[in-house]
Amino acid sequence: MTDTNKSPIRLRKRKLLNGNISLYLDIYHKDGKRDYEFLKLYLIPEKTRADKEKNKQTMQLAQSILGKRLVEMQNGDYGFKSQFAEDTLFFDYYRAITEKRLGKESRGNWGNWLSCLKHLEKYERNKRITFAEITPRWVEGFRTFLDKKAEAFGNDKRERAERRPLSQNSKQSYFNKLRACLNQAYEDRIIQHNPMRGIDGFSGEEGTRMYLTLEEIRKLVDTQCDYPEIKRAFLFSCLTGLRRSDIVKLTWSEVQKQGDFTRIIFRQKKTGGQEYLDITPQAADLLGEHGKPGEYVFGDIHSPSCTNYAIKMWVLRAGINKDITFHCGRHTFAVLMLDIGTDIYTVSKLLGHRELSTTQIYAKVLDKNKQAAVSRIPDIFNKDKAD
Repeated sequence: MTDTNKSPIRLRKRKLLNGNISLYLDIYHKDGKRDYEFLKLYLIPEKTRADKEKNKQTMQLAQSILGKRLVEMQNGDYGFKSQFAEDTLFFDYYRAITEKRLGKESRGNWGNWLSCLKHLEKYERNKRITFAEITPRWVEGFRTFLDKKAEAFGNDKRERAERRPLSQNSKQSYFNKLRACLNQAYEDRIIQHNPMRGIDGFSGEEGTRMYLTLEEIRKLVDTQCDYPEIKRAFLFSCLTGLRRSDIVKLTWSEVQKQGDFTRIIFRQKKTGGQEYLDITPQAADLLGEHGKPGEYVFGDIHSPSCTNYAIKMWVLRAGINKDITFHCGRHTFAVLMLDIGTDIYTVSKLLGHRELSTTQIYAKVLDKNKQAAVSRIPDIFNKDKAD
C-alpha cells in the first residue's frame, strides 16, 4: 500500500459552495516546489444508493489517476530521459504560434492574440519564464489578473480620463488564448501535463443581435447610399448571410450555375470550412455581370470603419433608428430565415456554423411561440371580452 502521508502526490478534497466536493492532486516536487492538478472530478451529497455508487466510481477513477501520476513522477525522479521540452521559453513559443496565425484567421481574432500577449507580459515580469514554471497556480493567477486588475485599453499609452476594467467577453477571449497556447504546447510535447486542466474559464456575455426587418430592408433598397458598391455588398449579405470577409474576397470562379440556382462554392475565411451556398435570383442579380474567373465580384468597399460609417448614414437617411453595421446583414439573413419558417438546422448550415448552439441564439431573438403565447392572454380591461 502507498503511504499517503509520505507520498509526493496526495489526493485532496475541497468542498464547493454547491455542496459538491472537488477532487485534486497536491504535488510536492524534490526541488521544494508545490503544484496542484484539478481533476474535474466531484463527489456529490449521498442521498441515495445511486449517489453512493457514483461517488465510489469517482474515487476509483481519482485513485487511478493518482497512481499514474506517481509512476510518472518516479520515472522522472530516477533519471529516465525526459521526452518533453519544458525548458522552452514561454513567451518565445507564444509569439511563434501567434505569428503562424497571421493571415490564416480574421484580423480581429489575431489582434486578440496580441492583446492577450500584452496582458501576459504585464502579469509575468520574468520574460524568460519557461514552461516548467507555468503551473496551475500560475494559470489561476493570470485568470485573477484578468478578472481584477487588467484594464480595457490598458496597453494603449494615450492618456484617458478614466480606466475601465475588461469586458466579460474580453476576459473570456484572452483566457482562451492562453488555453489554446497551452493546449498546443501539450500537443507539441513541450509539456507533459497541461496546467490548464481543471481550471474553468470565463463565461461570455450574450451580445445583442441587431438586425433589420423585411420592411426596413425594402426602405434601404429605395434609399440612396453614398457608396453604391457598399449598398450592393450589404444587401447581398442580407440575402445570403455571408460575412464581410467572405464577400470582399469572392471571385467569379467561386460562382457557378447549378440548374435554376446560382451556387457559391467558397472557403470561409474565419473557419476555413468549405461551403456550398445556393442563393436566390435576387441575390444573383446583385452579383452583376459575370466577369473573368480570377476577378473579384464586388469592387472596393473600403475599410471596415469606412464601410460601417457609410451604412450608418444610409440607414439614418432611410429613417431607420438602429445601430447597423455590415455584420448585421448576416444577423438579418438568419432572422429572416427563421421568420419564414426555415428549420434551425438548415439555417445553421446556410450560415456555415460548426455548432448548432451558435444558431440557437437567433431563435431567442425571434421566438414566435412566445409571441403567440402572450398574444392569447385575455383582455383584462374589457369585461365583456373576458366573459
